Amino acid sequence: MNRFESKQAKPKLDTEEGWVVQVYGKNRRLLCVLEPSHGWIFLAGCCMGLLLSIIWVNAARYSSPIEPTAPTEAPKFQVD
Repeated sequence: MNRFESKQAKPKLDTEEGWVVQVYGKNRRLLCVLEPSHGWIFLAGCCMGLLLSIIWVNAARYSSPIEPTAPTEAPKFQVD
């Protein structure tokens, strides 16, 4: 016997394959499938939301406050 035949080949992990998450219900029905593109889109949405909130806070901080104007005419009903 050849010494290479007696060894069992270890399965190699293929990292180029990607991943898929399948979510099943109680009755073993497929509810949804999450693919890598869903994860990337979710991450891009989180980054865009963070960027917009930072811009919004900075814009609100440096904008001048709106001053209320005094009414020009007296109120119709004076209640004292």
